[in-house]
Amino acid sequence: MNRRTILRLAGAVSVAALLSACVATPKEPDIVDIASSNADFSTLVAAVSAAGLVDTLKGDGPFTVFAPTNAAFAALPKGTVENLLKPENKDQLIKVLTYHVVPGAVTSDQLAGKRLSVATVQGQSVHVDGRKGVKVNQSRVTTADIMASNGVIHVIDKVLLPK
Repeated sequence: MNRRTILRLAGAVSVAALLSACVATPKEPDIVDIASSNADFSTLVAAVSAAGLVDTLKGDGPFTVFAPTNAAFAALPKGTVENLLKPENKDQLIKVLTYHVVPGAVTSDQLAGKRLSVATVQGQSVHVDGRKGVKVNQSRVTTADIMASNGVIHVIDKVLLPK
């Protein structure tokens, strides 16, 4: 090889290395990304957005989210969801949603066989019973341990309402 060919190859290798360093590596999905990608959480995602909690739940965490499905929201008394989504009820919506969030990443194996009272981000505690599956207050975890980059999601069949 002559000197010119070697310089061209070295230049091409340098450009390729620079380009590969600039290519963004795929980011692990966070709690909001996962919920947004699942049609069963469209009501939850709309509520999180209306409450202004998207950035919080995209934050570092870690968080454990007990995520009600659309069916869980639909089971609430008629007009409840629509009322909570009104701008004038934002504070109440925030209380309801943050009652579904526990600081830290808690997986189902950490709950198995235990009965606990766990403080939520909202301030009140939820009762967790992990003796036969996992129940949170009167709600049952239907899908556990959906891992996110900033925590874990447990799908629940009833909306948790603070006192």
